[in-house]
Amino acid sequence: MTREELCKVRTQHIAESFKQLQPAFMALGDETRQQIIMTLLTSDHNGIRVGEITSKTHLSRPAVSHHLKTLRDARIVNMRREGTMNYYYVDADESQWKQMMELAEYVYEVAMDISENGSCRKKEE
Repeated sequence: MTREELCKVRTQHIAESFKQLQPAFMALGDETRQQIIMTLLTSDHNGIRVGEITSKTHLSRPAVSHHLKTLRDARIVNMRREGTMNYYYVDADESQWKQMMELAEYVYEVAMDISENGSCRKKEE
């Protein structure tokens, strides 16, 4: 495979991954959601309720609920239900975190290859 063909395959894979992960990246771009994630990461691994997040972040309950929905929809945060109570948590195995890490590693590998071998468009000799 020529470097040009390899470049095309790699960039296509990266583009598809970015598209798949776009909701997660967009969700992570908001400072309030980042604050909620940090709160979840520093809390009990069993998860915490909206009221606890509200008191730790000083955000309103509706604001926390709205941001948690966005984070859940983007598969960044997980929820488990106990009766009528919902507990929110971050779990690397059940979320987009692993896919984001794999994408970052892949982009890094491609960037390193380009740095070491020159332009992605050059043909292998």
